[in-house]
Amino acid sequence: MAIRPISEKIARFFKALYLKLFRINDTPQRIAAGLALGVFCGVLPGTGPVAALALALLLRVNRASALLGSVLTNTWISIPVFLMSLKAGAGLTGVRYQDLQTSWELLIKDFHWAKIFDAGIYNILLPILLGYAVISLAIGIVTYGVAIIAVGYMKRKKARKGNLEK
Repeated sequence: MAIRPISEKIARFFKALYLKLFRINDTPQRIAAGLALGVFCGVLPGTGPVAALALALLLRVNRASALLGSVLTNTWISIPVFLMSLKAGAGLTGVRYQDLQTSWELLIKDFHWAKIFDAGIYNILLPILLGYAVISLAIGIVTYGVAIIAVGYMKRKKARKGNLEK
C-alpha cells in the first residue's frame, strides 16, 4: 500500500468538505446559518457538536452544516482564538492585556480545583469568556457571509447547468 503525501490528503479533505456542504438539500440561508452556528459553537469553549445540533434544532437551521462547522473549528483554531480572546476580553473589560495574560499563566501553572471557588478567579475568567463570546460571534458572522455567497453561487450554478441540460 502506497503512502500518500500530506498535500494529497489535505486536498481530499477539502474536496469531501466541498461535496458535503454544497450538496446539502436546503436553502443557502439555512445552510449558511447552520454553518455559522456550528463555527460559533466550535470556537466557544465548553460547547461543540452537541450544542451545535441542539441550537440548530432550536433555531431551525440546517443541522448537517451546523455539525460540520462545529467539527471543523473545534480545537483546530484554539490557540489563535485564545490569544484573540485574551486581547478582546482585556479591551472590553479595561484590564491590561499583559496583566490578564500573566494572571492566566499563574492560574494554569499552579492550578487547584479549590481555586475555582476563589472570587479572584472571576477577574481572570470573565474577560476571557467575554473575549471568547465576541470572537466566536465575529467568526460566526464572517462564516455566514462567506457561506451565503458561496452556497448561493453554487446553487445558482447548479440550477443553470440543470436548465441547460433540459
